[in-house]
Formats: sequence, C-alpha cells, structure tokens
Amino acid sequence: MKTLLVTGGAGFIGGNFVHFVLDQTQARVVNLDRLTYAGNLDTLAALEGNPRHRFVRGDIGDRDLVTRLLAEYEVDAVVNFAAESHVDRSIDGPAAFVETNVVGTFNLLDCARTHWARLGGGTKDGFRFLHVSTDEVYGSLGPTGRFTETTPYAPNSPYSASKAASDHLVRAWFHTYELPVLTTNCSNNYGPYQFPEKLIPLMILKAQRGESLPIYGDGKNVRDWLFVLDHCRAIWRVLEAGTPGEVYNVGGNSERTNLQVVDTLCGLLDELLPESPDRPHAQLKRFVADRPGHDRRYAIDAGKLERTLGWAPEESFESGMRRTVAWYLANPGWCQRVTDGSYRGERLGAGTSTPADRPARSEPR
Repeated sequence: MKTLLVTGGAGFIGGNFVHFVLDQTQARVVNLDRLTYAGNLDTLAALEGNPRHRFVRGDIGDRDLVTRLLAEYEVDAVVNFAAESHVDRSIDGPAAFVETNVVGTFNLLDCARTHWARLGGGTKDGFRFLHVSTDEVYGSLGPTGRFTETTPYAPNSPYSASKAASDHLVRAWFHTYELPVLTTNCSNNYGPYQFPEKLIPLMILKAQRGESLPIYGDGKNVRDWLFVLDHCRAIWRVLEAGTPGEVYNVGGNSERTNLQVVDTLCGLLDELLPESPDRPHAQLKRFVADRPGHDRRYAIDAGKLERTLGWAPEESFESGMRRTVAWYLANPGWCQRVTDGSYRGERLGAGTSTPADRPARSEPR
C-alpha cells in the first residue's frame, strides 16, 4: 500500500492507526476527519510537518471532497474508521448515527467504487476498502460461547444497528459490484487518545479528581478488551494480506466484567498515585441504574485471524491497562483540551434527551 485514505483519523482508533502506519510502514496517509467532539488535532500534534501525512478537515458524506481526494492522491486503500460510536449517545440521539454510519459509509463505498473502476477494477490491482466495525453487531451472548465471523447479526442499540447496516452495505458492494472490501469486527478497544466518555478513560479521570466512579447495573456485564495498538496491527495485517470479501474478528482474549475493569484501574491508580488523598480509589465506586438495552456479554473468537494471517495480541489485559493508565497520567493537557466543555463526564444514554440535543454528524471513536 502506497497511499491510504483514513477516515476518522483524528479520533481514538483512527488516530492510533495513523501513528502506527507512519511509524511502522512507508505508506502515506491522507487523513479525513470532520473534527467533531471526539476528533481532535491534539492527537495528531506529533505528526506536524511529516511529509507523509496530509490532514483534511471534511465529512465522509461529502461526495465531491471524497472523490477529489481519491483521485488527487491516487489512493490505494480506504480504511474507514468514521462512525458515531458511543452507545449512550446513540440512545439519546440516534439520527446522527444513521446519518454518519449508514449514509456516510454508503457515500464512501460508492466513491471508492468509481475510483476503483478508474484504476481498472479487479481484486488483484492492490486497491482495498477496509471497513472497521464492532462486535456489538452480533448482539448479546449468554454465559458461554464467543462470536465468530458467521454469528448472525442481532444488534440491540441504535449504535450497533447502524454499524450492522454499514456492514451489510460493505458486503453488498462486494457481492454486487465486486469491490475488493474487507471488514473487521473488533471487541472493546482501550489505550491512549480515547475520548473520556468511554469507561476506562472516564474512570481514570474521575478517580484522579476524587469523584464517584459510576458502574452500570450490577457491574457484571462482560466485554473482551483489546489494546488499541494490537488492533492497529491487526488492521494492517488484514489490509496487506486479507482476502477480499472476507470478515475478520479481532479480539484481545481478555474477558472482564466492568467491575473487574474498574477494580484493576483503582489498583493501578493506588500504585501510581501513592500521595492521592482518595486512596484506596475503590472506595469511590458507586452502582447506578443500568442503561436501556445493555448487552450482557460480548466475547470475540479471533481464531480465523490468527490461523490465516498469523496475528495475535501482544498485550495482556494487565500490561495494556498499565500502559493506558500511565499514558493518561502523563498527558493531563491532552485530556483537558479534548474535554473543553463539549463533554464534562455527565451521564449519557438514560433515554431522556432528544435527537436535537446531539450534533447532526460526527466522526468516530
């Protein structure tokens, strides 16, 4: 791959992926992001002046812009991170999720199809469209079993429903038009640059301030946790060697309940902040009413990716969490700047807001 168009590349996973590509490969990156609440140029500050990185502020739904970028930079691959991604926000304002995740993905696919046709078409010309999705499209698991690439879709939130719809569009563009697409469905990511409305950074920042740590329901909802740089490695591996039309699940082999995640964070904060007046930080935990439609358990079977492409996570849950907590403690300025008033750690997703309370479209994180 010589030139990538990365959408949503100023957000959490997309930003980490842009850093990974520029650090570990010789590829160029055209980075398209609308810079709404969860996209922030601070995430890309270290790339200023890098001749292999071109940032463009814009919308994935802007057909003229996307068409121009594909042609002007002779793009070899599109990596689509752009999506509204927070379940709680989707409960309060689902319209933005349909607009970005469904309509925006359609626009990218159609622009990519036109561009690919200009390149000559076919699956062996090197062009790829990689769509980054989520395990939430599969719904909720019981106490046993794991999601595979053939698990039927059963989305339970407006967010997961919009991502499921985008996955189906990607599949249709392969089977109908033979566009060489790839889809990855990942488990819960964590790591540097994550917008602090998500569980792990939110708990870290609240604990530092001595605020209560809200835990939904009984805290026993289970997620498989994936360190973001392991995810970036997986995406690159699928991009360079995945079979067009195939789906690859990406997981961290790290199932934990939400309560276990918070307890781990509290233990690390006790260790790394020995002078904190709030030690032990576990005393800050508070159980709050569960959110509507809260899936009980997700777990990913990443065996296909491991068997066919040789990828496996390098970080354990413990090592990845230590790296994550250390990063947030070392970067208070980033945390302050990205929460400049647009989000103050308040409860979202209680189902009390209206669509008008949310932005019309955002980029993903």
